[in-house]
Amino acid sequence: MSIFKAQVCEIKNVDALHIVKFSYADTTLSMMSLELDSNIKVGTNVHLYAKTNNIALAKNLTGDLSYSNQIKAKINSIQNGELLSKVILQGDIGTFESVITKDSASRMALEAGDEIVALIKASELSISEVLDD
Repeated sequence: MSIFKAQVCEIKNVDALHIVKFSYADTTLSMMSLELDSNIKVGTNVHLYAKTNNIALAKNLTGDLSYSNQIKAKINSIQNGELLSKVILQGDIGTFESVITKDSASRMALEAGDEIVALIKASELSISEVLDD
């Protein structure tokens, strides 16, 4: 799991659907949820998480995408296994990781130091913890 610290900056809802926006440094993240704890308010600090296999990577990205969360990052390292590659990333939100197929990492010619964009759908981001600070 990749975990990000962030602060709630906006909450929109219609019926049971909630769109929550979070900020950290110069990055804004969005989450779509059918359930939202009543303790979550604008200004609440939280830890967000996304499963590492739900974080897609784009190199030389151009054009518009429907992904709400597009995080500019630099590749710190790549650990290749038989079938999968674990890509360790550094962005404004801190260090996090993505797991992609080894074939994709090879096709994209990913290397340490590459600038990429990490993509997370709003439906794949969740709150793991409400922070007291």
